[in-house]
Amino acid sequence: MSSVSAFEVVLLSLVAMVVLQLLARQLRLPPAVALLAGGIGMAFVPGLPAIDLDPDLVLVVILPPLLMYGGYFTVWDDLKRNLGGVMMLAIGAVTFTTLAVGWAAHWLVPGLPWAVCFALGAIVSPPDAVAAKAILERLALPRRLMVLLEGESLLNDAAGLTLFRFALAAALTGGFSLREASLKFGELAIGGVVIGMVCGWLLLRAWRYIKDDYLVMVTSLLVSWGSYIVGEKLGVSGVIAAVSCGLVIGRNQHGVFSAAARLRATSFWQSLVFVFEALVFILIGLSLHGVMLRVAQGTDHDAWYQLALVSGSIVLVVIGSRFVWIFAVEAMKALVDAFRVHVLRRPPASAHASFGAADWRAATVMSWAGMRGVVTIAIALSLPEGLPGRDLILVCSFAVILATVVVQGVTIGVLIRWLLPPRSHQRESRYMSEPQAWAHIHEAQFAAIDPLVHDKGGELIHPRLFEQYQYRANLAKSHSDQEDFPREALEAHYDIVLAAIAAGRHTLLQLHRDGRIHDELMHALEHDLDLQEISARHQRDG
Repeated sequence: MSSVSAFEVVLLSLVAMVVLQLLARQLRLPPAVALLAGGIGMAFVPGLPAIDLDPDLVLVVILPPLLMYGGYFTVWDDLKRNLGGVMMLAIGAVTFTTLAVGWAAHWLVPGLPWAVCFALGAIVSPPDAVAAKAILERLALPRRLMVLLEGESLLNDAAGLTLFRFALAAALTGGFSLREASLKFGELAIGGVVIGMVCGWLLLRAWRYIKDDYLVMVTSLLVSWGSYIVGEKLGVSGVIAAVSCGLVIGRNQHGVFSAAARLRATSFWQSLVFVFEALVFILIGLSLHGVMLRVAQGTDHDAWYQLALVSGSIVLVVIGSRFVWIFAVEAMKALVDAFRVHVLRRPPASAHASFGAADWRAATVMSWAGMRGVVTIAIALSLPEGLPGRDLILVCSFAVILATVVVQGVTIGVLIRWLLPPRSHQRESRYMSEPQAWAHIHEAQFAAIDPLVHDKGGELIHPRLFEQYQYRANLAKSHSDQEDFPREALEAHYDIVLAAIAAGRHTLLQLHRDGRIHDELMHALEHDLDLQEISARHQRDG
């Protein structure tokens, strides 16, 4: 396929992305499901060239920005408190699924070498960060479950990739060492963390000297690719490097970004991530056509039946092994807590004191939230052409992606509403409520302007500012013992503010249409009105 044809396919994919996103909203489907189905449909459009994804290119271009974006918005304190649970999923569940799928594949296809079976297990074992975010971000999950699932999806690719590399090496050379694999995983993970932290720290230092907002956005994108590529070139985990870089930047950007830079960078990254996530699922669907054509060559009816049987069984093992692992971990945690409470007379070590109704419901949701995506298909497509069972691995990988994204993606929202209570908005006691925080902020603002609105003789020279900030401080203090502000009064106030902004915007546009103000002045005043409207809508809608 020529470069021009490839660009035309990308343009067609972007148009399809817009249409499919709108269709998903109308049908109330997860966008990832609609995009994947649309990509599969596009793959069979007559005249459309076959798409052969370069797996290395997909991993380098698309994955690092998405991983860094996920790390950027990860709440560090939540991740630290739940790091044990995240590791049990990111490492434990991935390893268990790899072993389970490997044993199942060898039992289903006895002639397939053990190393190839475990390579298949490593390919389909890690839930995908892109798929998880695309499915879960619109669902009202309890905070702890969301932290566990997001943390798992960001970190488990390193475990899956490590297991895959050793399984593939064993398949090609016939040698394998568990000790060597464990040490290599530690090297990949620790090295990735160090590279990511260094890249993030260097970028934060550079931003102190870069005053141009657009250069800030460009360098933030460059460092996502740079951390990943440097990590891979140095033989460590590029995935963990990109995530760690995002964590460092997200935690320390508050004193570096200006308000305008943050506003622009957020908009830029949200748009970029939206396009990349959508393209991932469309490209996965498009690549199905080429893979199926290659597999179909020389495959008779009985072979197709065998492929369907094996791939369907692998899908069930992938889903079932996650249930087994999560419930086993929850049960073990409950036994440990019971031992601490009843034998040692100590408080439970875990967040849940017993394996009760709330635990099995949460465990069921976590078990069902294991969507696979771009990493699975990219690794599968990177397999050497001469590897035994390569076609079987490709078909099984696509089957797992389709089953987890489509079936689990469509049904998990219903499962959450059925099993879990509505998300509680009750805050933790160690955190301030919003009114308490605003009381402190307005008090500090009033204290800051108080000496500035008086002259040297103590005479008030800026009465309007003094009155405005005194009013804010008094209002915030009067509501500081409440969990929330009176919404009716706030909404009425900011509705008036928004009406005034709308009237000003109408007058500005009319003056411009009449030729009474210059374009530059029009854009400057329009920008000011935009900022006022954003602030007013944020204050009104909370």
